Amino acid sequence: MIFPAISPASFSNVGKFMLMNPAARRLSAAADEVLGYSLVDRFRAAESDYEESARIAFLVNCLAMAEWATGTLGAEPVVYAGPSFGGTPAAVHSGALDFSEAVRLTALTGRHIEEYFTREYRDVVTQSFARTPENRLTELLSELDDRGDWYDVSCYVDHDFYMLSVREHRLEWLTARLRALGGLPLSTMRPPMHSSAFRALRRTLECEVYADVDFGDPALPVVSDHDGSLLRSGGELRTLLLDAAVRPVRWPVVTRALRDLGVGTLYVCGPDNLWGRVRCVTDHFEVVALKPEVAMRPRRRDVAV
Repeated sequence: MIFPAISPASFSNVGKFMLMNPAARRLSAAADEVLGYSLVDRFRAAESDYEESARIAFLVNCLAMAEWATGTLGAEPVVYAGPSFGGTPAAVHSGALDFSEAVRLTALTGRHIEEYFTREYRDVVTQSFARTPENRLTELLSELDDRGDWYDVSCYVDHDFYMLSVREHRLEWLTARLRALGGLPLSTMRPPMHSSAFRALRRTLECEVYADVDFGDPALPVVSDHDGSLLRSGGELRTLLLDAAVRPVRWPVVTRALRDLGVGTLYVCGPDNLWGRVRCVTDHFEVVALKPEVAMRPRRRDVAV
């Protein structure tokens, strides 16, 4: 069972599911208790794809889809994984983290991240790009080294798909150079993500957000999106979520670990336009993409005659 990283999912796309699906309604009501406001109302009025209500709505929808998949499709997970933010719903569904605590962590982490990047690394962005094999990436990074430019690889999405954090003044050069190498520049993300440069952010989160959070041991293992290791304790999952600030996502390593475990089918639970669609996934697994709109489709019921 895979929980994707946060991707844009507006109320117009998922609102009907949140209002009608029993699990989504129950989880939204529980989130309201933690937040002190109506998640659905705030999300409906959201102006940004990544503001607080949108992030928590994403968490709700991922978990509600996982519940729907288990109850309706008979999906029985044997292991969990989730790139980046996907580690949070994985921790909840595995039984290691209480949902209300996950809502609180998501809200407070988002607020600390916003505050941190208004002060630090204000000129850093993360650029995603595809069609760039490893040898081309090495060439590109060597050129940045020769220029004396700071950079960090934030995500290894596939064998030719990466996310690279750079200073914003170098962005125009980077995208032009990628095209010259045959690559395809995609989106530019702000604030940046997953860099060892952000150690102060991790320390703040550990001291001010995670200090009193109780993580239990998961009922099933979770594959680390940082190195592909199997995490079986609450302490390991706590470290996983904190390390998202400073360690890159290595998705091909995760998919290799899943293959080594004999996994053949991936249930991707939640809005996803990337992680369940790249070649390191589609070449090796049967992928069941479970976006909220799937649960809203009428299902045929067999009628006994």
